[in-house]
Amino acid sequence: MTVCADLVWYVAYGSNLARERFSCYLAGGRPEGATRHYTGCRDARPARDEKAVTLPGGVYFAFNSLTWGGGMAFYDAELPGRTAARAYLVTREQFCDVMAQEMRREAGADHDLSQALATGRQRIGPGHYETVLKVGERDGHPMLTFTAPHGAGRAVLNAPSAPYLTMLARGLRDAHGWRTGQVASYLRACPGARGVWSAPAISALLRRADAAAAASAPRASLQAMFAAFRPGPGLPLEPAAG
Repeated sequence: MTVCADLVWYVAYGSNLARERFSCYLAGGRPEGATRHYTGCRDARPARDEKAVTLPGGVYFAFNSLTWGGGMAFYDAELPGRTAARAYLVTREQFCDVMAQEMRREAGADHDLSQALATGRQRIGPGHYETVLKVGERDGHPMLTFTAPHGAGRAVLNAPSAPYLTMLARGLRDAHGWRTGQVASYLRACPGARGVWSAPAISALLRRADAAAAASAPRASLQAMFAAFRPGPGLPLEPAAG
């Protein structure tokens, strides 16, 4: 498939729920709490639009993330309940590049997604995030996500790390406006996290993250102010002696 400018909705249900995290996939960068720097897409422009959405099914945590440590989030349409997600309107090229980065591959492969668009499912490769699902349509554009080729019942479940949960929580609060208690209840019920992370433990984790962010904000603001300061004509760089 040649480079195509057609737009699709990339539906994120894991750490890419957080806009700041997803921006690293598009433009490159290292998200807070991660150990990896992302190269970004060939087309580094931001998403054209974004929407908070929900999908039938659920999220589970499995395998081991080299970026975050602990289990990674996967979508299983057969699980009970609803999945909170965020849809980003991107080009097909950007969608393919995001999927490549999820698999630690170089961006640049323009996959033919016609099978996914026609049947709702297409396995691009053997990796954990190389099974593309069409989960709906919105404003005339297909809604696509990617997940593991199997569901939670055949996965090696693994609890997520604290930094990963924190990033998911930021995305849920930002995209859906959820409060801490609702976020904690949602995440602790996911297979893989269930029985390892309790709702009070997740709530405490998020409160600590909020407190740390609040404490660093004034310091960051002062640093930005001094960095932007430039002495004007006749203004000394150092205090006058005497």
